[in-house]
Amino acid sequence: MPKEKFISGFSTVRNGVKLGYPLVESIKSVLPIVDEFIITVGKSDDNTLAVIKKIGDKKIKIIETIWDPRFTVKGRILAVQSNIALFQCTGDWAFYIQADEVFHDEDQHKIISLCEKYKTEDIVEGFLFDYTHFFGNYNWYGDSYHWYRKEIRLIRNHRGIISWRSAQSFRVDGRKINVIDSGARIFHYGWVRPPEVMAEKRREHDELHHGKGHLEKTHQSDYNYLSEMDTKCMKRFKDNHPAVMRKKIDSYNIDFNPSMIKYRPGLKDIKRRISDKTGKLTGWYPGEYQNYKLLKIN
Repeated sequence: MPKEKFISGFSTVRNGVKLGYPLVESIKSVLPIVDEFIITVGKSDDNTLAVIKKIGDKKIKIIETIWDPRFTVKGRILAVQSNIALFQCTGDWAFYIQADEVFHDEDQHKIISLCEKYKTEDIVEGFLFDYTHFFGNYNWYGDSYHWYRKEIRLIRNHRGIISWRSAQSFRVDGRKINVIDSGARIFHYGWVRPPEVMAEKRREHDELHHGKGHLEKTHQSDYNYLSEMDTKCMKRFKDNHPAVMRKKIDSYNIDFNPSMIKYRPGLKDIKRRISDKTGKLTGWYPGEYQNYKLLKIN
């Protein structure tokens, strides 16, 4: 009999090389704990497909797709493509990783243990991960709840749970799913790219959410990291990055100094500062949106 697949991994990407995604590192971060990895690769303007094939791991199954422009409203195409991959997953659990996210290798055992522990407890439909959102370079991150502190990245498979809206989270029959906080970490590197690559990525993001031809004025030239972030929410990173990121981090030589930020905070930023301070003191973040229902069980 064939070996039962316990955890599947899945993802989606298009133009991953051109837009500066840590694509290879993202995939490799999940491979050690999954029995298979399904990824949809949209027809690209670069060598993204070849780069994924070059990884050379037998666990990886590539599904070549063409992204339908009719699903660009609010980024729906991202969920459509993610679900194509999800529907091919055969494991009891399905681990989702986006192309600009990297799972921390120190938490591998933690996730495997949780999947084993709750395999037969149907009330647990998924697991939350803690997020660190890097900005500017690999030394700084956004220490503010509006970056989303936690998100679902591991779900129970074969239960009708699907990627939701712009692939930010998951739902089953339109409702939020019941999750446990795993304490495992996802590092989000979506805001660490050379300025010209970041600008191109923002243009593509706008098109995916608003349709082709939609460009905000500030995205038409190179991205300016010093003009779009509240300096009060920036914090220096003093921990260690996932092992698969070390080579990429060592080769990145673009400086970023939050003290040079010229961003003028508005009323929304002031409210966020108050919410962050309240949350750090009490654990309750006023106004924080949660894409899940948190279970409190042993």
